Order: sequence, then structure tokens, then C-alpha cells
Amino acid sequence: MDIASDHEHEHEDDSISLQQLEPSPVYDPTSVAANNHDPDDIPFRGSSHSHSHDPVQPHSVPAHRPSHRTPYYLLRIQRYSSYLSTVFLTLHLTNTSLLPLITRSVPNAERYLLLTRPYYQSALTEPALVALPFAAHVLAGVGLRVYRRVQRSRRHGAETRSERAQLAWWPALSGTSMLGYAVTPLVLAHALVNRALPRWRHGDSASIGLAYVGHGFARAPWTSLALYGALVVGVSAHVVWGAAKWLAVTPATVVGGRLDAPSAEATRRRRRRGWALNAGAALLAAVWLAGGLGVVARAGPARGWVAAAYDDLLRHVPVIGRGL
Repeated sequence: MDIASDHEHEHEDDSISLQQLEPSPVYDPTSVAANNHDPDDIPFRGSSHSHSHDPVQPHSVPAHRPSHRTPYYLLRIQRYSSYLSTVFLTLHLTNTSLLPLITRSVPNAERYLLLTRPYYQSALTEPALVALPFAAHVLAGVGLRVYRRVQRSRRHGAETRSERAQLAWWPALSGTSMLGYAVTPLVLAHALVNRALPRWRHGDSASIGLAYVGHGFARAPWTSLALYGALVVGVSAHVVWGAAKWLAVTPATVVGGRLDAPSAEATRRRRRRGWALNAGAALLAAVWLAGGLGVVARAGPARGWVAAAYDDLLRHVPVIGRGL
């Protein structure tokens, strides 16, 4: 009886081991994106709260496998470059918005601008504090998206061009990423008008200041208002939500219930956290616009040879400069 029973158990074990399973993509525990969602919604693993709030907890990586891959370095390039950009943005916001708002006068604010601008517009500090961090931040973000696309193609076994075409080209974009890509051309246009054009036409940008910005608003008020407003609002929202991601305080970090069906309390906390971040972005944009539009934009056009020099620069702005 015991022998017969053992044979029955072995037969059952064999049938279980030979059970057919539905095919599924191979999961790579070292991949940044395990699904189609944008990992911007997942806390940065370098933060102190990331492990306790991370909704995706992959299996531990074996010791013989490398723990640092391409996403590890790209994420850190994107993070630490944003620190330098934040330092520059703080200085720039203080000079172009806060000081005009405090002094209520463009000529008085220009004095402080001339004193502090050499610290972040010299031949050494401008590339290190402005150009290189901005380029590294943007290129690291693009590199991450390309890497996720390649990894997802491999995970689903897409080998031919037609098989890869059946997959969505990019993983889903988060709101923070969309804002970043949207404001990138506006930031480049801002640098072109205020830095590149003066150097090309006049040899330097020593005469470019708040009066030049006010002159541009006087010559093309509606165009300047639209572009400047979009730049300020977009950058403010991107900075606030990006900082929330690095600090692991985005709504996605709130846990409660299942991952696909959060509890009612978790849903309320996520909603309140989203409102708080949007309020912070709105406050930053309001302060920025108060000095930029409330003081600098109302300074009026320049006079004499200064006005002629400013007009020459504005006429060479691509597309919108033709009618000035």
C-alpha cells in the first residue's frame, strides 16, 4: 500500500511539474522600468525614504551580477545636475524678480544685477553652473527613455523591426517629464535672446539687463507675455515636482491598500499631496511673475542709442523678430 501510494504521489508531482503556463515577458530585476509606467512616479532610490515607499520591490540581485547599470548613472546625472541648476535659478530669480519687486525700480535693481551677474556669467562659472548642468539634465532624461525602450523590447522578445513597431515607442510620460520637455525649447530661446544674440551682434552681453527685457515687452507685449508666462509657469511646476521626486514626497509615494487599488485614505492623502505641490508651484510662479511682469515688463522702452541697439538685437530674433 505504501509503495502504491508513493507511486501516486510521484505521478501527481510529475503532472504538476509539466503543467503548461502562459508565456510572459522575462522580468529583469536590475531594470529601472518593470512595466509601461514612467519611473518618474517611483521614488528615487538614493533618497532616505525610497525603500519604505517604493511600490516596486524587485528580488535581490545576486552577488555575482553588477548592481550598477546604465539607469543608475543616468538617474544620478539627472539628479545632481538639477542641484547646480537650482543654484543658478535661485540667483537668477533673485536678480530678475525679487530685487525688482523689493526696490520697485528697474534702475535700482540693475545695480544689484551688475554686482552679482559676474559670479554666474564668467567664462568659468557659466558653463559649470548653467550650460553643462542643463545639457546633462536633458540628455540624461532622453537617455533613460531610450534605455527603457530597448529594455522593454528585449523583455518582450521583440527582435525584428516589425515586432518592435508593435510596442509603444516611448514609455508613458509623467507630468514632470512632459513639463521638462515642454520648457526646454523656451529655455533655449531665452538663452538665445539674452546671451547668444548680444554676443553675436555686439561681441558681448555687458549691456543686457533688465532694461533690455523691459524694452522687449514694450516692442512686442503680447508675444513676450505669452512666452515669458509659459516659461515661468512651466519651470516653476517642473522644479517643484522634480524636487518632490528627489525627496520622495510625490503622491505616488503614499502607500495604503493594494498597488492597483489603493485604500480610500491613501487616495485622499495622494490628492492632498498633489494639491500641496501644485500650490507650491503656483506660489513660486506668482512671486516670479510679480517681479517680472509687475516691475520689469512695465519699465517701458529704452531711449536714444540704447534703444537702437536693443531694436537691432530684437529684429534678429528668429521668426518673431521680423515684425519688430
